[in-house]
Amino acid sequence: MDHRFDYWTAFSRNVGWVTETEQALLRARRIAIAGVGGVGGSHLLTLTRLGIGGFHIADLDTFELANFNRQAGASLRHLGCPKVDVLAELALDINPELDLRRFPQGVGADNVDEFLDGVDLYIDGLDFFAVEARRLVFARCAERGIPAVTAAPLGMGVALLNFLPGRMTFEEYFRLEGQSEDEQLLRFLLGLSPAMLQRAYLVDPSRVDLAAHKGPSTPMACELCAGMAATHALKILLRRGKVPAAPWGLHFDAYRNRFRKTWRPGGNRHPLQRLALKVARRQLLSCKAAAVPAEDEAPPSNSLDRILDLARWAPSGDNTQPWRFEVIDDRQFVIHAHDTRDWCVYDLDGHASQIAIGALLETIAIAASGEGLRAVFERKEDAPEHRPLIRVILEPDDSPQPDVLLPFVRVRSTQRRPLSTRSLTTQEKDRLEAAVAPGFRVVWLEGTRTKWRVARLLSRNAKIRLTIPEAYEVHRRIIEWDAQFSRDRIPDQAVGMNPLGLRLMRWAMARWERVRRLNRYAGGTWLPRIELDFLPAVGCAAHFLIVSDGPLRSVDDYLAGGRAVQRFWLTATALGLQLQPEMTPLIFSRYVREARPFSRDDSAEPEARRLVDAWNRLLPPGVLEAAVFMGRIGEGRIAKSRSLRLPMSTLNT
Repeated sequence: MDHRFDYWTAFSRNVGWVTETEQALLRARRIAIAGVGGVGGSHLLTLTRLGIGGFHIADLDTFELANFNRQAGASLRHLGCPKVDVLAELALDINPELDLRRFPQGVGADNVDEFLDGVDLYIDGLDFFAVEARRLVFARCAERGIPAVTAAPLGMGVALLNFLPGRMTFEEYFRLEGQSEDEQLLRFLLGLSPAMLQRAYLVDPSRVDLAAHKGPSTPMACELCAGMAATHALKILLRRGKVPAAPWGLHFDAYRNRFRKTWRPGGNRHPLQRLALKVARRQLLSCKAAAVPAEDEAPPSNSLDRILDLARWAPSGDNTQPWRFEVIDDRQFVIHAHDTRDWCVYDLDGHASQIAIGALLETIAIAASGEGLRAVFERKEDAPEHRPLIRVILEPDDSPQPDVLLPFVRVRSTQRRPLSTRSLTTQEKDRLEAAVAPGFRVVWLEGTRTKWRVARLLSRNAKIRLTIPEAYEVHRRIIEWDAQFSRDRIPDQAVGMNPLGLRLMRWAMARWERVRRLNRYAGGTWLPRIELDFLPAVGCAAHFLIVSDGPLRSVDDYLAGGRAVQRFWLTATALGLQLQPEMTPLIFSRYVREARPFSRDDSAEPEARRLVDAWNRLLPPGVLEAAVFMGRIGEGRIAKSRSLRLPMSTLNT
């Protein structure tokens, strides 16, 4: 095989879309690219394959792990390497005849003229937050009559603007002079993307952190940018076809299957832009207020730390996380657990917390399998029941493969919105039932008629939950308002109510007297019962109970139940199914069965007794008494809002 390079052979497949004469012209052209990270690296490699013969490339950064999701050249062997050198090497591997000049110090006032000397076109690859460098380069391009292209990766799409000689300049369009950094960034974003096609599917706005110069990105957007920018580079360099110039722009969003040609005469002075900026400023302030602080802890560096870091994602009632970890050495640690019976009406005798601790143990075992280890648990018998102590010993494991549920530990979440009513397949049910064995079984409640009966009973259970003062104190404590995510509570956006209902709920829950008056005079429980209980109960594939083969008597029984629950939930996640716990029927039935008072509201306990009778008529004999867990399940979207976890610095004692 002949490994000698020949330009005309290498780029012959371009010919047909360009003529041989045009290909020769592209070979003679020189393009400057500032920034060869996310979009810039893709620009360079795409334009090299187009047959461009010369480049000036500038970047002062080195590759790091956070670049891996989108940047050409980002790989393990290039960690810590200068981006400009890595991309130059990749480009020269495509065309060893390239006339390529590197600017490893980046672009600044001291070298911008050298960087632009002799170039036919400038393509912007600077980081979104590099405002001053971007303004400098575009201003000098305007002064020297050099066409300049910027293609911004937005969501899963691209927004493109061309600044051509003699037309509107970068500064005339964006109006950044004299503005604060936050304002400059907002103006740059809104100017690039007047259509804001990407905004509709940004699932976590808190990840847009202007102060920290961080924002989410996708590899698809970077590649779309390279395609869009290279196409317009071809048209500009060959003087072929119409090239829209600012204030005209193009925005294509592959996720939404939408394309917009934008026009903002006056740029950011346009009335629509000024209005959009006003709205964006308010949204920025609300995002800052609701943002979850980023964890500044170093990534776990050893097996035990990685196991604990994953284990903390085990589920717990109302995200209470009733555990702390005491590390003994690199193969042993102690779980200091506790329950919430002293303040939570739902944690009767600490059983709900014990189920959560069991889920933690199963998660530790799964996480250990990913490190080639086996977790052995020893519960200290003389520890108080409300504060269990469990010693964990990590031993070498001969199993060749990690647990199949390992990838789903962080993915598992609660979905409180209605789900698909598609029935579960036989294969899905078989896998879910196998997940809880041995010692436990699954009882299914499915079919339209049965789901309606369950929905009515859950709605009646909800009335107790929403009217007793003991539950009010719990709800007030465990909801974090104006939050999409919460580290130690349930964010209000994950509760499952519409925005209007949430505002009413927040107002009412400020004082018990408001809740009591709403319930008494305004039917205050109807809206949340319909939206949070009845409709989701009808809108699912099935309801289920995880039932013990024997009576539940000891802490160890509930720990084992929690382990079965976690395997069931993770298996559901692996199957692409969503799940929501429905525990109040089990909790209130136990209060009734053991004649334990649970509320100072005289009407609550008689209603709970009637509900236990109704549940027993629906369920097979003995199921309610032996059930560890109850919930609903079905296909559905992954929850956009969810509970996170406390950082390890807080969980370690």
